[in-house]
Parts: sequence; structure tokens; C-alpha cells
Amino acid sequence: MVSLLLFTSCTTLHTGDLLFHVADKGNSITDVTPGMIDHVAIVFCRDSVIEAVGRGVTITPLDSLRSQQGYYIIGRVKGVDARCSVNNARQYLGRAYDYLYLADNDEIYCSELVQLSFVDKQRNRLFAPVPMSFHDASGQITPYWTQFYAQRGMQVPEGQPGTNPGELSCRHNVRLKGRLK
Repeated sequence: MVSLLLFTSCTTLHTGDLLFHVADKGNSITDVTPGMIDHVAIVFCRDSVIEAVGRGVTITPLDSLRSQQGYYIIGRVKGVDARCSVNNARQYLGRAYDYLYLADNDEIYCSELVQLSFVDKQRNRLFAPVPMSFHDASGQITPYWTQFYAQRGMQVPEGQPGTNPGELSCRHNVRLKGRLK
């Protein structure tokens, strides 16, 4: 397993760790999910991550994460077969980004990549889907998401199976290990 020190953190980063992006201000994702986490990436090797972003599922240099607003928290997944999970994620390279956040299509969003890829030593998935949330603390679907899906001729997929990076960071088998910047 590859280990390294990243930026000025005292926490050693391992292949298969998750990097949760903590936004410095609220946005449409943080408005409807736990905490201020709006993205997750998978540590691929000592200098890169695999992530699903606007350009699709791609390998991104770790150094490029420095330019983003906010910071990253390292999440270590208990019981993961890191090598197999990262290889699973690599199989999705080049897949288009899922701007609709739907589980039943060929596109992939960031936390869906983790959910589909991460397995234990017996190759069982570690992260089951959860009901999708597009509502705020009051239980109301936010105007942003209502308009977003209406413009696409769709109902908001509230409650449909899926995942989100904030919720993943709260799972019992994810240990938050430190802050990257």
C-alpha cells in the first residue's frame, strides 16, 4: 500500500483513502446534505486521485486540489480491500459525469463512484445506497433543486437510492483522520 505525506498534514495518506472536500461557503449540495462536504475523491497513488467531476471520471493530480477553495478531510475506510476498490474505480475512468445524480444510468457522480467501487476482502460492497435528499433542514425540497429538475422535465428524485459525500463521511466504517489544508 502506498503511503505519503501530503501538503502540511501530519496524517499519512494511503491508497484507497477518501478525500472529502469541505466547502468554505454553502452551495446547492451542502444545503441538502450533512455538513459542508460537497465532493469526495479516492486516493489513487502518491500523487493523484480518482474522482468523478465535470469532465467525467478521471485521474487528477493531488497538487491541483490545493487551488480549490475550502479544504479536504482524509477519510480512512475500515475493512476495505483498498487495492481491489481502487482497481474497481479505475474501471470507470472516462465515464461521463452524472449531472442528474441518478443511480440508474451510465453516468457517475463523485460519491456514486465510491459507493460502486469500495469492497471488502470478500468483494462485498461496503457502502449501500441511501435515500437521496434534496430537502433542507425544514424538510422542504429547495427551490434550486425544484428548478434544476423542472428545467429537465423531471421530478426531483427525492428518496431514490443514491449517495452523497457528506453522508459517506458519516458512515460507521469511515474514520476521519485529519485535514489536508
